[in-house]
Amino acid sequence: MRLPNNSLSALIAFYHSELNSNYEESEIDAIVDLVLEHYLNYSKTDIIVKRNENINQSDLLKLYFCCKELKNNTPIQYVLKEAWFYNLKFYVNQHVLIPRPETEELVDVILKENKEALSFLDIGTGSGCIPIAIKKNIDKSNVYACDISSEALIVAKKNAELNKTPVTFLEVDILNTKEVEERITSSFDVIISNPPYIKFDEKDQLSKNVTDNEPHLALFVNGADDILFYKKIIDLCQQKLNSGGKLYFELNPLTANDVLLYANNSQLFKHVELVKDMSGKMRFLRAQKN
Repeated sequence: MRLPNNSLSALIAFYHSELNSNYEESEIDAIVDLVLEHYLNYSKTDIIVKRNENINQSDLLKLYFCCKELKNNTPIQYVLKEAWFYNLKFYVNQHVLIPRPETEELVDVILKENKEALSFLDIGTGSGCIPIAIKKNIDKSNVYACDISSEALIVAKKNAELNKTPVTFLEVDILNTKEVEERITSSFDVIISNPPYIKFDEKDQLSKNVTDNEPHLALFVNGADDILFYKKIIDLCQQKLNSGGKLYFELNPLTANDVLLYANNSQLFKHVELVKDMSGKMRFLRAQKN
């Protein structure tokens, strides 16, 4: 390790020198805050007050190997095995997507509009962040979630335990009609999905730490139909969404209008609209069934 001494200030300088080709200075500062809170339980005040204090060798090695992973473009959430979502801490690994701020926006809308809903289904749940946040805030509801990935469901179940939220998880391929009929036997007041929606020809526009680390199964639409998952879920609403129930999607802005058109043409809904995210992109769809 190229450190002049074992002080906290030397470690912070080391992080900046090692990561300056990967991140902006402000991003490195934020990473240092997260890393020191995780490994040393240091607050931002501690970081200021203890800058000249030494770190023991055992902790120093952990912090060194953390920096090494970050330099290899591993996202900080995967290095620390944790991410925050809707004020809740989640365990994450390479089998699930890192929860995004846009998805927090979607959960915020769902919670505000469905306080009296009694049943929810999240399709393609990944880490379980959506159903767990909903159950945490609407405790009386019955919350279900499904995913095709058994590895993702292991993570989701762990997060439900960590956050003390009873959610029913199902392993289901939503594109397999027979499997859906056999395993999803209830109907719901609210159906939610943030399915794979990135087209393969958009891959070059994503950052390397996303394409090299996050699960492609959850990121990319595999095939010619870019909105295949949305179509299947809209069709599913005929049997599985209660009358007057609501459907919510997180969308790819590039195909948002295609999803809107399919939802309208299905004639299942009395109201369908696209909703912009905080950056002004068409990011969400909400619809209410007839």
